[in-house]
Amino acid sequence: MQPYFFPYIGYFQLIAAVDMFIVYDNIKYTKKGWINRNRILQNGKDAIFSIPLKSDSDYLDVCQRELAADFKRDKLLNQIKSAYRRAPHFARTFELVEQIVQYEDTNLFRFLHHSIVKTCNHLNIETEIRISSDFAINHDLRRDDKVFALCTAVGAGTYVNAIGGKELYSKDNFRENGFELKLIQSKSFEYSQFGDAFVPWLSIIDVMMFNPLDIIETCILDKYELI
Repeated sequence: MQPYFFPYIGYFQLIAAVDMFIVYDNIKYTKKGWINRNRILQNGKDAIFSIPLKSDSDYLDVCQRELAADFKRDKLLNQIKSAYRRAPHFARTFELVEQIVQYEDTNLFRFLHHSIVKTCNHLNIETEIRISSDFAINHDLRRDDKVFALCTAVGAGTYVNAIGGKELYSKDNFRENGFELKLIQSKSFEYSQFGDAFVPWLSIIDVMMFNPLDIIETCILDKYELI
């Protein structure tokens, strides 16, 4: 799975649902994707927040991209603080957000990897997290073939992906190659956001700001199905 900056709760459901989670570092960075940005609640609506990147080639992998030299970490923190300072679990959550945003490594992948690991620790997710380039496979392989090579490298018979994977992968193709493909479908999880109409599919920051840890852990473990 590719890395994301404070992804929505389904990403952490996926991590918790598997025995080993492999995060891609040697995958092409895409400008229009969500690798270095996400959405929070701001004035009752969704608003994008992001990590600015150093200008570079569009053909570089995530692990080859760098954060912009003028990345104003305090500005991002102030945006999040302003949006959630009245949230019931602000103090505990903002402490985690600060630790992640203030992380000094300027490499995009290492910055994102640190954020994923820190958030998993905070949410008591104990799944082993590995980095794709650490495995001795042919990293020029693409899509299904690369997944098959990684599954073979770790001795896995089942590959679990987000529900969006149904557009990328074929269960029949996996079966023909000796693997089972499962997709994780998150169930609805609504909660009070300052008493306003619920805005769904926001960053995990939003979930943590409004919910106690035990409720979040229950959602991560129970509010999904594998199909």
